Formats: sequence, C-alpha cells, structure tokens
Amino acid sequence: MARQRSEAVAETMSKTHNIRNMCVIAHVDHGKSTLTDALVYKAGIITEQQAGQRRFTDSLETEQEKGITIKSSSVSMFYELDDQVLGDLKRDGNGFLVNLIDSPGHVDFSSEVTAALRVTDGALLVVDAVSGVSVQTETVLRQALSERVQLTLIINKVDRCILEQKLEPEELYKKLSGIIARCNALIATYRSTDDTIYSDEHFNPKSGNVSFASGKQGWAFTLSQFATFYAEKTKVSKEKYMDRLWGESFYSASNKKWLSYEQSRTSDDAKRGFNQFILQPLYQMLTACADLNMDEVRTLLTKIDIKLPAEKLDATVLDSKTIMSNVMKRWLPAGEAMLHLIVLHLPSPAQAQTYRIQHLYEGPQDDQVACSMKACDPKGDVMIYISKKIPAQDGSRFLCFGRIFSGTIVSGTNVRILGPDFHPGSTSDLQIKNVTSVGVMIGDRCIQMHSVPAGNVVALTGIDKCLLKTATITTNPDAHNFRVMKFSVSPVVRVAVDVKNPTDHAKLIDGLKKLVQADSLVQVLNENGQQVIACAGELHLEICLADLEKLHARCELKVATPIVTYRETITAESRQIAFTKTTNKHNKFFMRASPLEEGLADAIESGRISSKQDPKERSKILVEEFGWDLATTKKIWAFGPYDNGPNILVDSTRSVDGLGNIQDAVVAAFQWTTQEGVLASENLRGARIELLDAEIHRDSAHRRPDQLIPAIRRCLLASLHMAEPRLLEPIFLVDVECPTHMIGKVYSTLNKRRGQIGEESELSGTTLSRIKAYLPVNESFGFTEELRRVTSGTAFPQCQFDHWSLLPGEPFDMNTKCGQIVSETRQRKSLSEQVPALESLIDRQ
Repeated sequence: MARQRSEAVAETMSKTHNIRNMCVIAHVDHGKSTLTDALVYKAGIITEQQAGQRRFTDSLETEQEKGITIKSSSVSMFYELDDQVLGDLKRDGNGFLVNLIDSPGHVDFSSEVTAALRVTDGALLVVDAVSGVSVQTETVLRQALSERVQLTLIINKVDRCILEQKLEPEELYKKLSGIIARCNALIATYRSTDDTIYSDEHFNPKSGNVSFASGKQGWAFTLSQFATFYAEKTKVSKEKYMDRLWGESFYSASNKKWLSYEQSRTSDDAKRGFNQFILQPLYQMLTACADLNMDEVRTLLTKIDIKLPAEKLDATVLDSKTIMSNVMKRWLPAGEAMLHLIVLHLPSPAQAQTYRIQHLYEGPQDDQVACSMKACDPKGDVMIYISKKIPAQDGSRFLCFGRIFSGTIVSGTNVRILGPDFHPGSTSDLQIKNVTSVGVMIGDRCIQMHSVPAGNVVALTGIDKCLLKTATITTNPDAHNFRVMKFSVSPVVRVAVDVKNPTDHAKLIDGLKKLVQADSLVQVLNENGQQVIACAGELHLEICLADLEKLHARCELKVATPIVTYRETITAESRQIAFTKTTNKHNKFFMRASPLEEGLADAIESGRISSKQDPKERSKILVEEFGWDLATTKKIWAFGPYDNGPNILVDSTRSVDGLGNIQDAVVAAFQWTTQEGVLASENLRGARIELLDAEIHRDSAHRRPDQLIPAIRRCLLASLHMAEPRLLEPIFLVDVECPTHMIGKVYSTLNKRRGQIGEESELSGTTLSRIKAYLPVNESFGFTEELRRVTSGTAFPQCQFDHWSLLPGEPFDMNTKCGQIVSETRQRKSLSEQVPALESLIDRQ
C-alpha cells in the first residue's frame, strides 16, 4: 500500500492543476495537529483509531511530551475525489496531491510558520470556537497575508460549545458568525491595498470556504455537504440551499416557506435555516450519544442512510465519547470536509504563482526566470527557494526543504546556490554544487524520488553545507534572489553556554553551527569568548538548549542566567556638531545625529522602506508620510546595521571635494557604530546621522581606511553622545486566558513585574476572561510558572515580542535601573564600566 501511495504521489507531481501546497496555521492549542490527523488518516497513512490521538505530524519526542507543535512538519498525500464534488474545477484527472505542512501555534516558534507559508499557496486557519480569535491567530493571519497565501477557515471544538457550554442553537450561530466576522475584519485591516486575492468578506460559509469541526471527535462539515444532502432529498437545487443555510434566512415548517428576518418576526415557528437544518440534527445526534440513548442514535442513523457495525454502537462495552466519535466520524468525516476546503478553495501552483511571484522574486518581472515561474513551467530553468533545513535523524547532516517554482530538479543536477547577500553579476555568496538526491517528506521520513517538477515542495540532500538557513537554488546564471523572509518575532532573550567538560569544546562549536542551521530564528554570538544563544522567548530557549545538548553537540552543557537584548536610541538632536580628525590631521569630519520621525523605524523594520527598493518609491513614502525633504531622500547613503536596520545615514554636505573617495569608509563606520552604540555596544535604533561637512586629503596614502574609519566612528559616537542617548528595552504583549475569578491574581503577578494592563474582555458563553498586557522581557523570566502556580494552573499566558520602549532612568546615573543595566552590560562585554566621556571622542578644531 505504501508503494502504491508513493507511485501515485510521483505520478501526480507533474499535474500542476492537481497539486495543493498548503499549511495549517492557528493559535497554540486550537487543534491544528489533531485536525491534521484526519487528513493523514484519509490518505491511508494512519488508522481510524489513531486519527485524533496520534498527532502524526508531531514526530519529535519533545513535541509528544509537551503536547505542542515545535517544528513545522510536511506530509505529501494523494487523494481521489469524484466528479460530483469537483464539478467544473479545472483539473487533470481526479487524483490530487496535497503537500501539507503542520505549523506550530506557539508564538516562540512563529518563524517556523513564516517558513511554511513561504513554500505554500494556501492555508487552513484554525480557530477555537470556545476561545475565539486569539493573539496568535491574528499574528499567523497577518503572516499569511504578507506572503500572499490564500486562506480558508476551520472553526474547531464546536462540540464543546454544545456539550460543555450548553449553548442554544441561536447562541451558537451568533458565536460562530462573530468569529467569522472577526477574521474578516482582520483581513480587511491587514491586507495590502494592491492585494486582489482577498475581499473584505473573504470568509463566507455560503461560498464553502468555512468549515465547522471537532478535531478530537474526528468530524467536520461545510454548508456544501448539508446542501447536497437536502438537495438530493427534496429535489431543490443545491445552490438555493447554500444560500439559505447561512445568514438571515428563516424557515417556517407550518407554512413550508422561507422567510426573511423581517417576515420571521411575525411567524411563530420560523427558525434560522442554519439552526433548523444543520444544528438541530447535530444537537440531536450528539445529545443522544452523550446520553447513550442508543435507540434514538440508530433511528437518526437510519434517517441519514448510515450503517455502523454493531460493535461500534455497543453501549455495554464502549463509553459515550467513543460511541459519539464512531458515529460522527462516519456521518461527517473531518478528512472529507477538510479535503473539500483544500481542493476546491485553495489555489493550485499554476494559479498561485501568477500573482505570488511578483511579491517573492527580486528580479525583473519580465525576465526569463520570472516568466517561467509565473507559468509554473517544469521545462524552464530550475528555481527553488529553500525555506528551512531539517536535521537528519542522526543529526550529522541536513535536508534542505523548499519549493520548486520552475524547472524540474533531478538527482545529480549541478545548481547555483545563491545566499541572501548574493547580487547578480558578482560571485559573493554564491556556490555551485551537485544535488545528491531529491525527495518528498512524509512526517519525519524522506521518500526518495528520481525527479520533482515545478509546483511541488522538495527535500534536497548534498547541498546543506553550502547554505546557512535559506537560499535560492537555480540553474540560470542570470537569476536574481527570492526575497528574504520577514519574521514576526525577534531573538530578544540571550544566554551564554559552555561545556562542563573542557575537552568537549569542539563539539559545542560544531553543535552551535548546526543549531543555527536547524532553526530559522536562533542566533549565536561570540561575546568576549563566550558563546551566546539568542532566542525569541523562554520556551524557544529551552527547546534550543535541549536540541543543542541532545542532538547537535551531544555533550553536557553549563547554562548561564538568561539575559535580555537591549537597543540604544537617541531622544534629541545633537546639542552641537561633532568634530573629529584622523590621527595624521589631514582629514576632518563634521556630523550631527537626530531621532527618526515616529513610525519610521517600524516602517524600515517591516520592510516598507529599505535599501533595496526603488528610490522613487522610497522617496515618495518618506516625503508624504514622514515629512522628509525630497532632495534629502536622494542622498541616503545607507541603512544600518546590516544594511537593513532602522537607522539612516544621510549625506548633507555641499561641494566637498573627493567625497566619493571616503563614502565606503563612512558607510563602514556607520555600520560598525549602529551595531555597537555609545552606551553599551548594543544595536542602535531610530537614529538619523548626517554627514554635514568634511575635509579630505587628495593623496590616497593619507586617507587609508585604517585612518578614516576610527576617526569617523568617534565622530558618530560623539554625535550620539550629545543627542541624549537612552536604552530601549523589549516589551512582550502578554495574552492571558483565565477563569474570571482569577483576574485579581493575574493582575497582581503582572504588577510585580512592571506589567501594564492593556485590555480585559470576557469570552462570551464561558466563565473565562482574556487579558492583554505589556510586560518587559527582562521581567518575564519565570512569569509563566509563577502565574500558573498562583492560579492553580488555570491561567495560560502567551508572550509575544511587541515593541521597544524607553527604559526608565538616566543611563549616565548609576543609581537608576537604566544606569545599572548599562554598567552590567559593559562589564559583561569586557568594556570599561563607565560610558566614554564626550571629551575622549571629539577633537578641537
């Protein structure tokens, strides 16, 4: 059977209209992995008994222990659908290949969500019917919109609303419609103005792109399934039922007429169509199973033409939950409803690449490569984007996982590997290597294939040592890069690690290199000989340390106390112009620093403004939104740090001879200074540096980089020193769900840690409340454990990096918290305890 599935997958790979590349996205614990089991079961990979319990895509030991998804996991599955379901859908036969990626819901691992969305064209957005739209739901939806990924919606855990909350049908309808309205409002808020694939009312049960489900019990349905059932029974068209089974359509049984909302108010027995024709039979079946009323269960099964073996309904042996699951899986199998969402409402690669390529590809949209990708041409030049690396089971090598946008990759193909810093025409960040083998992922296993054509996801071996995290793989010598992925979280929590046994130091260094490759977000820094790991949060840090010790380094570690990443900024314009000169006195520099306009740093970090975008487009945004002078926008020399950071270097000189001779040195010093600021050698954020004037020696021997760069750096540091520098601390947005009577304990725990309450709301139909608050990352260590302890485990917090905020206190006063942090940070980095005095930075004219 496994061989037949592999052959079917291989055969369908070349049928681009029959491929669906999609992922499942949601807030943590909303039921993604459990629902995914239904699709895995329908593909014949696991048994019916395992579906909903196995969590097939959570293959890591840590995932099974913690009960959450940590790494995104891909499964390629083959399905056959009948003509009645497919209708006039454009296709090549009835066999469909679904490349599914189950992604994490915890905010600490949202970089995995970004990597999954980059290689897929569609997504199932899962929302808990009890909790509703949560903070991470909003985050993953925004990520999907930014990657131009088409969305369908599954509202999960509907059974809990019926059996636990005891909601009346009309109450449940209003709750479900409220969730749909909230998701549509988020799309309307976050979708790009030039985005044509979403409407403001994107999710609509009438169009069939919304499903209602219970992943645990293994059932789900769309309006289409019920409309088909009733159409066959009554000979009324399916389209009419689709229109009446949702919204303000009411049915009067006595008059046998459909009524509008206004008409229904004068009728005694008019009921909403959704409640009467969908919820009422659902309530009857669930209640009969819960009460073990087997006579009614059998009667209801007869009405819907379903037969079950006697052992599946044996109340003397089975409990009510098992019987309920057996009945509902047969009546409304979740895999079938989800498959309809995927095949009928998510795009094929042939459709999606026509509009996604203009967003993903950095090169000209009319070049040969772009045209091949838009056509999803299997005969074109190979273009693959590698979004992540998957460790082999022994941890020694990596599979490079990505998406083929054009061409066909064959084992042994010689490819060009373009790193993120590659520029066409150069040889920097470029390597050429043979692909050893190609394959597709089935959970944690890689199934080898001879070749994989355009439109599919693929796992490549043999090239892992040629790329760090992501890369563009191509056979075209003129191809440009794919855009670098933007992550919604930042690595703001750091910890120093070392080995317990000094002889294992080489293992640690090698393990850290592998950790960086295996995790899209983690960073490893060397600070004064210490190896420091930077992660998104406490849980991310815990997982990274466990992976490092058990899988990558395979040795015992010593872990220091976690520390927090800060940023430096300025709050005023330099009080005087900074002046420095080179040690040979032949070159002089005059500079000034000032804060960036409000919102400009955020725009740079989000990618709206960048060094790579069209200068005219950048100038327009800077002039219209931030009040810059048009002439100034044309004299931007650099963004920093790392050429894309939230600081800007501007040339404000007039008629300086030989300015072009020192531009590279000024930019290099600017990049250095924005990486290591004046207060604590932390990254700079939100500063505009202007070169006002310069005197440059004509002889190149007197203006060598080793003479220029130190002097320019001193000038930069001095201008920042005189611009009221301050520290910025990272702030988490904390989303807490807890019983309403526990709110006081949540507030007191937050207040002890400098937390600020944002908003509080009750979850309708429950005894739960949701609190949104802001918590400094420095105060977040141990917060989750303390909150769960004081609330007896009933409160569950989600911490997500939200923004940077000024740290209270004066950085030059050692009696303030800000001053103490500056001092501690400088000591940790082996710098002098005191910030350098201004006199040591500037020169006399």
